Amino acid sequence: MQAPVNLFKNSDWQDALEYPNGTKKRVLRDENGAKTILLKLPEGFYMAPHAHVTAEQHILMQGEYISEGKKYHAGTYQKFEAHENHGPFESKHGALVLVVWDPYQPNK
Repeated sequence: MQAPVNLFKNSDWQDALEYPNGTKKRVLRDENGAKTILLKLPEGFYMAPHAHVTAEQHILMQGEYISEGKKYHAGTYQKFEAHENHGPFESKHGALVLVVWDPYQPNK
């Protein structure tokens, strides 16, 4: 069993270079194609629409973001299937988002 992690701890953050400038991340899990990270979106965050080769889940922990003209607040859960285009994402005041990539592919 992995040791418990405090998601609101203010240390262990690193620059998320694969995201827009000012974005921070904490990698919580990275194994066998599955990944879980905590993303700290800065004020003025913007990310263009994109897709992934695996399903992606968002749990908005703090703050809010806007995607496809809709505003999402803390407590929102979203799931995007593999290869599904999603975004753009904007956050005027910043946000904290738990992001999970899951290599699971549903039966077709």
